[in-house]
Amino acid sequence: MRYDFHLHSAFSEDSESPMQLMIEEGISRGLSTMCFTEHYDADFPDDEVSFSLDIEDYAAALRQMKEAYQDRIEILFGVELGMQPHLGAHYQEYTSLWPFDYVIASQHLADRMDPYYDAYWQTRSVHDGIALYFRETLDGLRAMQDFDTLGHLDYIVRYANRYGSDYSYAAYADLIDPILQLIIERDKCLEVNTAGFKAGLGHPNPTEDVLRRYRELGGEHIIVGSDGHMPMHLAWEFDRIDALLKEVGFTHHCIFRQRKRICLPL
Repeated sequence: MRYDFHLHSAFSEDSESPMQLMIEEGISRGLSTMCFTEHYDADFPDDEVSFSLDIEDYAAALRQMKEAYQDRIEILFGVELGMQPHLGAHYQEYTSLWPFDYVIASQHLADRMDPYYDAYWQTRSVHDGIALYFRETLDGLRAMQDFDTLGHLDYIVRYANRYGSDYSYAAYADLIDPILQLIIERDKCLEVNTAGFKAGLGHPNPTEDVLRRYRELGGEHIIVGSDGHMPMHLAWEFDRIDALLKEVGFTHHCIFRQRKRICLPL
């Protein structure tokens, strides 16, 4: 796997890594394409953390890097949008204004809280916290119109694991299946996010069982990203991805250029 389609640099609130260092590391790891997908979470409910994005500076820096490295690696312009149901129209306008190659829609919140923090889990059981996250993912997806991929579907498990989560696809199938069906109906991609391995889950996000179910329901289009926020995280565990995807039933993976999906054999 030589394409990493989920990357963050210092233009994202939760990264301090210069874009140039990320690119140099990508080259050293043999990547042929890197797509930066900087965070933009509009109306993020935290006065101390802002997931706003200086899109003009980001776009200018990316153009500069794209030109500087054009003979060594392909650099693409992406964004990761943090879903909330009331933001659908805002994001529709936002994506129309910039020439993105690729747009990820991701759920980072539930009940207007970030499950990264302990406060989210203090007022609900682990099961209820995960279930709420999936319900709000479906609500967010219904409001989104212009995106290419649903990012890290069971992302919340990275944090639920701290509280003894016994998460499995089977335990939440009634909530996960409608999400998968909506992605298929809209002909969108499902991301295979390898940061689940980095978080010690032993699985990507989503897990193999979710990927297998997506395939059973008729889903065909997956795209791979490391969710790397530091150079050392690029292409994380990519050496195991081809075999994993083939084992759960996929024959190809996708990349995007200028918002056009391109299917490549595994």
